[in-house]
Amino acid sequence: MRKVKVSMYLTLDGVMENPAWTAPYFNEEVGEFQRALLFSSDTLLLGRVTYEGMSAAWPTMEDEVGFADRMNNYPKYVASTTLEEGPWNATMIKGNIVEEVSKLKQLPGQDILIYGSGDLIHTLMEHDLIDEYHFMIQPVVHGSGKRLFKDESYTKGFKLDKVQTTSTGVSILSYQLEKTN
Repeated sequence: MRKVKVSMYLTLDGVMENPAWTAPYFNEEVGEFQRALLFSSDTLLLGRVTYEGMSAAWPTMEDEVGFADRMNNYPKYVASTTLEEGPWNATMIKGNIVEEVSKLKQLPGQDILIYGSGDLIHTLMEHDLIDEYHFMIQPVVHGSGKRLFKDESYTKGFKLDKVQTTSTGVSILSYQLEKTN
């Protein structure tokens, strides 16, 4: 079965919203981590807001390591009740997101990657549909904004899989959800 993986930039105080604050800390080490995560997947799953932001920027990007080509050519599934179509290789998921993601996980292929998309992640977390979390913790406190873990009623165990610290002070933490029977 395919895994659903989350790639998320966070501040020390857990803010995920509008991550323009990542720019000073992005370097080759973070880029290589993101590249490896992207190339271990073959599908993107996005929320509407993240999709709109990415689809406005990525189609014109180019690079020498193939990241932009891979990103632009991936099939994308977008959870949205308002978008009718997506021009950036996107299929809109308008029905039950939990059922649709469960079906996507059953299809053959590589893993499914989620960037950003906080509301989508919250929905999938409630149903244990996310298998791995990859957090890039930036050495900055934002103070306010949308947080990934916002609901005290969500209590789950996670197993730390990998830790990496970059030269810019970013802590890359990879966790797997501890499955309970």
